[in-house]
Amino acid sequence: MSELYGEFDQRSSKLAAEKQTTSATPAAACVQVGRETRKWRQARGLTLAQVSEASGLNVGYLSQIENDKAVPSLEALAAIANALDVPPAWLLLDSSTPPRVVRTHERPRTPMPGGAMLTEVDAGTSRDVCILEVTAPPGHATGVHAHHGDEHHVVLTGRWRLTQGDHSVELGPGDYLAWDPAVPHDVENIGAEPGTILVIYPRRGRRAAEDRAKT
Repeated sequence: MSELYGEFDQRSSKLAAEKQTTSATPAAACVQVGRETRKWRQARGLTLAQVSEASGLNVGYLSQIENDKAVPSLEALAAIANALDVPPAWLLLDSSTPPRVVRTHERPRTPMPGGAMLTEVDAGTSRDVCILEVTAPPGHATGVHAHHGDEHHVVLTGRWRLTQGDHSVELGPGDYLAWDPAVPHDVENIGAEPGTILVIYPRRGRRAAEDRAKT
């Protein structure tokens, strides 16, 4: 399968770059403790006076922190977090960064030999995993192949046979299987209807497989 990833990877990498450009937080941006403090105080339904009483910090100081006119010490940060019933680290996180969203029509799709379709669910935006949705007609098999990184499978529809070494396992909707894909393996749709299976593995494993295929 690795030889099929060239064009597919170029398209998913382009979309990933576009997504990261539009959603990335500027490197120079500083975490605004005040914004996070105010957000959690309001989420807890507390007034500045109530936080002041619980933390031992005066209202004026808390107001300055929330308006980013004062930077709390570690002790003050811990006291505020305790008053808000949140871990101190939560006040240092930037919750304004939007999540990465990939719409169905944005997913890179690559036709495969034999009538199968390979869809990258995360469109290359995931930093650590590659999520593939494979839809294949009855009798379709990937052919024996291997690559690095733990590989996980979840059957969405149909009946599948996954073979590796001396082991052959038949799976149906909802079934899960994981293996070390460095050991040669094959995946086949053995059902009478088209089937769909979700495949998840580390992105570095895919990159390594692609690099080897190019040499």
